[in-house]
Amino acid sequence: MSKPVLHCPHAKKCGGCQLQNMTYERQLSFKQVKVIKLLGKYRHVDEIIGMPHPYHYRNKVQAAFGERGREIISGIYQSSTHKIVPVDRCLIEDEKADEIIVTIRKLVKSFKLRAFNDEIMKGFLRHVLIKRGFSSGQVMVVLVTGTMEFPKEEPFVNALLSRHPEITTIVQNVNNKRTSLLLGEESRVLFGDGYIEEDLCGFRFRISPKAFYQINPTQTEVLYNKALTFAELTGKETVLDAYCGTGTIGIIASPRAKGVVGVELNADAVKDAKVNAGLNGVENIEFYEDDAGRFMVKEAQRGARYDVVLMDPPRAGASQEFLRSLVTLAPKKVVYISCNPETQARDLAFLVKNGYRVKKIQPVDMFPHTEHVECVVSLMRK
Repeated sequence: MSKPVLHCPHAKKCGGCQLQNMTYERQLSFKQVKVIKLLGKYRHVDEIIGMPHPYHYRNKVQAAFGERGREIISGIYQSSTHKIVPVDRCLIEDEKADEIIVTIRKLVKSFKLRAFNDEIMKGFLRHVLIKRGFSSGQVMVVLVTGTMEFPKEEPFVNALLSRHPEITTIVQNVNNKRTSLLLGEESRVLFGDGYIEEDLCGFRFRISPKAFYQINPTQTEVLYNKALTFAELTGKETVLDAYCGTGTIGIIASPRAKGVVGVELNADAVKDAKVNAGLNGVENIEFYEDDAGRFMVKEAQRGARYDVVLMDPPRAGASQEFLRSLVTLAPKKVVYISCNPETQARDLAFLVKNGYRVKKIQPVDMFPHTEHVECVVSLMRK
């Protein structure tokens, strides 16, 4: 039986959910066809894995703040513009996070604070970022401000906590530059530890304001379990986790491997990865702060040997130097996780030309109602 399409009042203005006019079954079919067109020439594409309840799945929610006349508004930037679409409730965002953002907007008004205007670079509150652990229940609120000075800081924080005692930490981040980036360089903790922890695949992970963590925890478990099934680890393999982020999949793989090496460019993510290894008592893993492509070149030059490479590059896909070094390293297996089948198809063409064959292709719907689709591909060296 097809799932009903819930009506979103912001659909025509926001542009974030490109497929919400379709039933969920139709969305899955659309994404399946997309992956088949791009990757089907390499192998049969397994049926896409969807969500039982494809709503309110985002554990990370961010809202831009601005002013319209004398009113404080908060919401989402309209697709491809800098115009704020006021939003109180979004069908794909965590409901508790949306509630907290509405409360903050009301508090900003009652405390007579101003929203930040990035045209004249004046004002106070610029964005709010909320991360919630669906399993742990922990909630982080990041107030992104235009200045370090926080008028009425203590009463504001107390008022927010009294209305939402579920909040476990509050961080102020200062972003006073003309930039499209959400977060600035400087942060200070106003309440709690400055991070939250979350459980995934039986392991616990620390999530800081800047570190990347998968946005849909339900489907992340599906994705990672599928990737590790494809890796076919026996406990004897040395594994390279490229683009490792906060170390999630490498740590989850560690009990099944002889050893794991993770590489990641984001310094905050590497710090979190090392903490996460300690949190879980994992001793057979090392993390390096480096560009994945550069790291692979150095590993190839020194004659390093890896049995399995897990790779999860950004939307742009892997760099040519990474792919060339991967072929030089010649691991027996490669498991390629991608959030962009277009660049994945390009990279697979290179690997197939250079000694690999595709064994399995599994799409996973990580972002229902949007056109994005995640895909796991396993490759074996010929």
